[in-house]
Amino acid sequence: MPSTHTNLHYHIVFSTKERMPLIKDEWRNRLHSYIGGIVKHLEGVPLAIGGINNHVHLLIGLKSSHRLDYFVRDLKADSSKWIHTELKEKFEWQKGYGAFTVSPSGIENVRQYVLNQEIHHRRKTFENEYIELLNKSNTPYDEKYLW
Repeated sequence: MPSTHTNLHYHIVFSTKERMPLIKDEWRNRLHSYIGGIVKHLEGVPLAIGGINNHVHLLIGLKSSHRLDYFVRDLKADSSKWIHTELKEKFEWQKGYGAFTVSPSGIENVRQYVLNQEIHHRRKTFENEYIELLNKSNTPYDEKYLW
């Protein structure tokens, strides 16, 4: 086969340091937009970005040449730097992240899920949500290392 064809989509989740409510309502949308710009700069495709005051969710498309750990590292570093310099806020992301593959047939459902985080979190904590994501995706984990 003379060419390569991929369709790689990821649902990525990461939180603020110690899940503190550091993302303020007045600039959250700006942060999400900026993160989308970083994704584009890193040659990814932002399909949806959402979250609340202590975490973000991204639905993104990546190339086969992307290295996921480097991508998330750069995304977190660049967005944190922007918050410090542009917004003059004390801010830090938690180490680690969750990344879950998304099939083409699941993209729209995940997109809606990512965009409706405020509604979703009226009845569920981030901690419960994250454990649910791990369980639904059959991702092994040791709870003593989650937080």
